[in-house]
Amino acid sequence: MICSTLRRVGHVHIYLVRKASGVSKGHHQQTVGSRPAASEFAAQGASGNVLELLGKSYPQDNYSNLSRKVLSRVGRNLHNQQHHPLWLIKERVKEHFYQQYVGRFGTPLFSVYDDLSPVVTTWQNFDSLLIPADHPSRKKGDNYYVNGTHMLRAHTSAHQWDLLHAGLDAFLVVGDVYRRDQIDSQHYPVFHQLEGVRLFSKHELFTGIKDGESLQLFEQSSRSACKQETHTMEATKLVEFDLKQTLARLVTHLFGDGLDIRWVDCYFPFTHPSFEMEINFHGEWLEVLGCGVMEQQLVNSAGAQDQIGWAFGLGLERLAMILYDIPDIRLFWSEDERFLKQFRVSDINQKVKFQPLSKYPAVINDISFWLPSENYTENDFYDLVRTIGGDLVEKVELIDKFEHPKLTVLNLCWMVG
Repeated sequence: MICSTLRRVGHVHIYLVRKASGVSKGHHQQTVGSRPAASEFAAQGASGNVLELLGKSYPQDNYSNLSRKVLSRVGRNLHNQQHHPLWLIKERVKEHFYQQYVGRFGTPLFSVYDDLSPVVTTWQNFDSLLIPADHPSRKKGDNYYVNGTHMLRAHTSAHQWDLLHAGLDAFLVVGDVYRRDQIDSQHYPVFHQLEGVRLFSKHELFTGIKDGESLQLFEQSSRSACKQETHTMEATKLVEFDLKQTLARLVTHLFGDGLDIRWVDCYFPFTHPSFEMEINFHGEWLEVLGCGVMEQQLVNSAGAQDQIGWAFGLGLERLAMILYDIPDIRLFWSEDERFLKQFRVSDINQKVKFQPLSKYPAVINDISFWLPSENYTENDFYDLVRTIGGDLVEKVELIDKFEHPKLTVLNLCWMVG
């Protein structure tokens, strides 16, 4: 990891001053001049060690790369903390689905799972979703691995297969997800997703459709941009229509009537066709979620081979930042009462506009150092900065890069503010 690399390199210049900010943890802040213990920023992973996490033990190996900073976020479950802005978004989505979609006996059609463990197997996170073994999303530099077989989930989709295999055909999954990422106001290594899945039988999909009894869900044909090779065009278009109508109603519930929506074709390994929804909010087009018709291979492998379905996923932080005008993703982790009290509302649908906590300007400083050119990723440095500087660091940007023509080393200059 980056810490040991820096210790091996003699030429290191670091100039860092934290910025005065309203992003804080109550009144308990680390003194700016104090040096954290090595264990506070050293990545886990020495082979032979055992990590205790959420009541379970996991042996460490050369794949383990969890930082202390990230481990401190596991189990916080912001989406389940009453009156937290992420909880408000989750509850609004739940309320909408409970009211709009009712089963045969008057009970909610969609079941909700918001307390599933974020520690999953690599099979759950990748293989169950048909993500190829050589897909770049599996890279150690982009994920937090507990060890070679377990990781912190990179998406709530990691639970799709298990819930389908249990016989569920309509559900929402909410939880914290973990990805190594850059440092700025829009990115954080831990964020929260809400996943939705619905399956249809032939009877459910074609009921009410003219000549529906003669239509089929499946056929053997060729894959095109519009459909999978095992789906009929009629089934694909009906599932796609239901998906888009469902999501259009959801965002209208969240943002209000008169919202302009557009759909953009995209690619996900576990859906086809796939789409991103964009909304026009205050004159700007914003991407708010991804969705698509579920890959039939995934559905079949989970034991639901007689059904066809859709899935979507959205980021709770993304919606909360738009709806509540929250400018920085770090604020969601604040325990400052001035932040939290703004969201203690009697009605979850009440409009809230975030009021800034601090008017101090940012303090910008430079860091430069030499590094070996091999076995280094930018996310290693981001993890180190987050562990040492915590949420006081708002943005890190690479402003200069020099590779020595004779020595296999890099000189990197970063702007930290």
